[in-house]
Parts: sequence; C-alpha cells; structure tokens
Amino acid sequence: MNKRKRMGAATAFWLAELALLIAAACFAFALVGYTTIAMALISVAVIIALYRLISAYSKKNAKRAKRLKTVLTSLVCLGLVCFIIVEIPIIKSARTDKNPEAPYVIVLGAGVNGTVPSLSLLNRLTAAKEYLETYPEAVAIVSGGQGSGEDITEAECMRQWLLEEGIPAERIIMEDKSFSTEDNIRNSIEKIREHGGDPLGRIAIVSSEYHLYRAKYIAHGLGSEALGVAGHTSYPVLMVNYFIREALAVTYMWIM
Repeated sequence: MNKRKRMGAATAFWLAELALLIAAACFAFALVGYTTIAMALISVAVIIALYRLISAYSKKNAKRAKRLKTVLTSLVCLGLVCFIIVEIPIIKSARTDKNPEAPYVIVLGAGVNGTVPSLSLLNRLTAAKEYLETYPEAVAIVSGGQGSGEDITEAECMRQWLLEEGIPAERIIMEDKSFSTEDNIRNSIEKIREHGGDPLGRIAIVSSEYHLYRAKYIAHGLGSEALGVAGHTSYPVLMVNYFIREALAVTYMWIM
C-alpha cells in the first residue's frame, strides 16, 4: 500500500472512530434512556480498533496476526449468532396475544419521574386502559415499588393515572413492594390469591412489547397461564435500544 492509500485508510479509521464515539456520547448524555445503544456503539468502535491494531501488528508477525484476526472474527460472529438466538423469542412475543381476556391483568411498572409516569410507563398504562375498557369485568393489579428519583411507588402512580382516566377504584389492586420483574409477577399472583381469584389460572400481563417474553416466561414458571398485552414503545429508536437491552436481561435469566 502506497503512502497516499495508507494516509487515506488512517483518516477513514479515525473519522469512523470519532463518529462512533460522538454518537455514543450523544445517546449516553444528551438523550434519556438510550444507554444500551451508546454501549453498542462503543463496542463497535473497540472492535474496529482491534482490527486496526491487528493489521498494524501483521507487519511484525503476519502469521500470529492472522490467527488473532481469525479469533476476533470468530468471537464477533459467535456474539452476533447468540444475540440473534436470544432476540428471536423476544421479537416473537412482542405483540398482544389473540383473545387475551382474563379475570385479572397484571400491569408491570416502569420508571416514575417524581410523580409522573415515564414514557415507558405511559405506554403500558395506555395499553392497560384499553384492555380494561375492552374487558369490563377484568381487575387490574398495578405492580411496582418505589425506586430512585421516584416520589411515589410505581403502583401508586399507575393507580392515580387509571383513576383519572375513569377506571373505577374497585377494579384496581395495588402491589407496591416489587423491584424486579420476578417480584412483580410473584407478588401480583399472591394478590390475586388474596383477592379470591385463581393465581394459577388465566391471567393477562401488560408490559412493553420487548418485555413480554421475559414476563410470560416467569409467569409460566410460576404455574400461571399468562397472556401478553403489548404497550408499544412510542419512539422506534428507543424501542431498538430496549430490545438490545432485553437480550442481555433474557440471557442472564436463562443462565441463572
């Protein structure tokens, strides 16, 4: 490679790295909720840098550099294949099931900004309201404790929102002790039992579309016949961020 081509390749490399890091910084610090995309962009920048280092090392030891490049490529491909395998059931479950009518519907909490529902929680509440209006006999269990930056529990925030939207108080049960999806579902099933319902019977679960696979997986593991009701994420790029993040959560769930 002549000097001009080497300079062009070096310039392209540094421009690509800079663009990736700037984009990652924007997603991480200028926007709310896009941390996973930021980490993915940083990972791509690191992989490109590793290929660049291996290419430079090949001038000293071509055989070893070739082996390193093969190992790196194999790891990248393995990672992509694993990611796709995990995403398949997540994507397949990212919709409302057919005929999701059930006597009880569990509404899984998400972040609360002070006392105001976050965008993710608002998406879930909108789906929950539509469900309760479609099935007027259903009772909702709103589930979620109080986390950092939240002035009230997620359950209380959901209860207030549904009341303001015209859902009668007698159709809302609060479960405000949970801090994980498994806790949400386990404690909500206990609330159904306390209310006189069948906790191992047919229940519906309202959550964000990307979260339904994990939620139903946990509910089935606890013995309930769970049906999913999707609260669709408003912004497509944010949805992509959450689908990537969910793959990590599902992988952890499978391993543990």
